[in-house]
Amino acid sequence: MRTLRLMNTVPLLAALALLPRPAAAQNWDEDGGDWAARCERWNHGGDREQVCEERVSRIAAPRTLTVDGRENGAVSVRAWEGSGVEIRQRIQAWAPSRDQAAQIARQVRVRTEGGEISASGPEMDRRRGYAVSYLILVPRRMDLRVETHNGPVGVVGVTGRMELSAVNGPVSLRDVGGDVHARAQNGPMSVSLSGQRWNGAGLDAETSNGPVTLSIPVGYAATLTTGTVNGPMNVDFPVTVQGRFPRQFTTQLGGGGAPIRVVTTNGPVVVRRR
Repeated sequence: MRTLRLMNTVPLLAALALLPRPAAAQNWDEDGGDWAARCERWNHGGDREQVCEERVSRIAAPRTLTVDGRENGAVSVRAWEGSGVEIRQRIQAWAPSRDQAAQIARQVRVRTEGGEISASGPEMDRRRGYAVSYLILVPRRMDLRVETHNGPVGVVGVTGRMELSAVNGPVSLRDVGGDVHARAQNGPMSVSLSGQRWNGAGLDAETSNGPVTLSIPVGYAATLTTGTVNGPMNVDFPVTVQGRFPRQFTTQLGGGGAPIRVVTTNGPVVVRRR
């Protein structure tokens, strides 16, 4: 058994500096304020005009909430104290003229029946199109299935069975629990744990091409698996492993506990205590 402190900060910081900023950097998932007004100030392109519209709907809390972000949508799910589900549908439409963009926005429809959320609208081309992102408020205990193609996925404060995936976009988990499976194909994976141990069966989070950031409270108890195949690694506290140190490793924190697996194939890894 060996106790190691892993340090590789210079290459790691250089790699992080080259990463593109995610869509969340534009504050698309801010709670409150006039989102549509802020959205219309974003420059979508010199040859196109953009129209932004926010619609709000409410549904009874389903057993499982399923959200399909479709081609360009982002999904942020947050816990609240309400008994139902509030869906803030944030619609962006663009076209060569503002009138054409407004017409596209009017044709966008968001389906919320049966606990399934998805959007449909007119056909898109290089200069005309739309995207629908969602800020969704749910009870603290809620099962989730969320997928996006080109957009971020974020969950805050929710406990339940979760299947989360993003093809091209970051995945962010904060203060979650339950039986959680999260996948990103091309994008960062960020996990911030809370409390002293995992509430539920465990966490399995992985990105194929992107960095991993894992934040763990001091004194947290878990069976932690983390690492990378191709990339630097920085763990800012000592860990104990058995045998030759691999690129991915499993260690017991605080005497062990639920399995917490957060890994990447191609990208740097940062594990820190707070």
